[in-house]
Amino acid sequence: MSAMVPMDPPHAVTTTALRAMKSAQRPIVMITAYDTPSARLVEEAGVDVILVGDSLGMTVLGFDSTLPVTVDDMVRHTAAVTRATKRALVVADMPFMSFQVSEEDALRAAGRLVVEGGAAAIKLEGGAHVAPTVHRLVQAGIPVMAHVGLTPQSVHQLGGYKVQAKEADAAATLIDDCLALEEAGAFAIVLECIPAELATLVSQQLAVPAIGIGAGEGCDGQVQVLHDLIGLGGEFLPHHAKRYADTGALVREAVTAYADDVRGHAFPTEEQTTHMDAGTLEAVRSARARLRRVGGSGTEA
Repeated sequence: MSAMVPMDPPHAVTTTALRAMKSAQRPIVMITAYDTPSARLVEEAGVDVILVGDSLGMTVLGFDSTLPVTVDDMVRHTAAVTRATKRALVVADMPFMSFQVSEEDALRAAGRLVVEGGAAAIKLEGGAHVAPTVHRLVQAGIPVMAHVGLTPQSVHQLGGYKVQAKEADAAATLIDDCLALEEAGAFAIVLECIPAELATLVSQQLAVPAIGIGAGEGCDGQVQVLHDLIGLGGEFLPHHAKRYADTGALVREAVTAYADDVRGHAFPTEEQTTHMDAGTLEAVRSARARLRRVGGSGTEA
């Protein structure tokens, strides 16, 4: 029988592939991951895009917002994710104040996420006012995903985490923002927490994919936070999320069982134990006894 020829791995998802998916009306699947184990799992599940979101500030680092997350944090977590991925497009968030001061700051931060973190693209929040920065990054060869609607880095200015662009003027501004970002070279735009009807309209007007989160099913794709989907985010579940598994409960049960076994002398068992042969053990004991005699009297008896 002839040897089996290994199949080539699936081609990696690219920014141009996402645009082709929009044209083919094939929904884009995007999810967050923040470390090697979670990245490996979502990659194996076949997602198209992995977002290393600055939401790690809340999901992993214990902050109450994304604002304290640094470029160093994002580089470290992005590198952990890219080490586990081959197919999915890895997009890294630009954290708060990494791009707002100057285009030069944005280039340095984005460059680190690509060079040190291994990201294929970056994501930044904001409307038309960040379009020049998007253009500069794209000119430098760094693909940019934009993010409008509810932008968590502006949570204090927005007055909390709530639906955006519900009024006519705000909706018109959001559409103009998206068109400006597309013109600047963004390869995709995240629409977060806006009315479904508006998100559908925006998706239809854009040539690039619109990825929704809390924006209805009329977008070209969806993005969700992994911890929300698998029950690792505590009891709170955002309105836009759906819990597909209660991993948190499984982890608690497993650790409780482990603790009970340790306290009840049921772990470890022989299956988890390695032994030393009797001769070696006796040699160690004899050597220790000689050292004690020397240490106690200064000379061996």
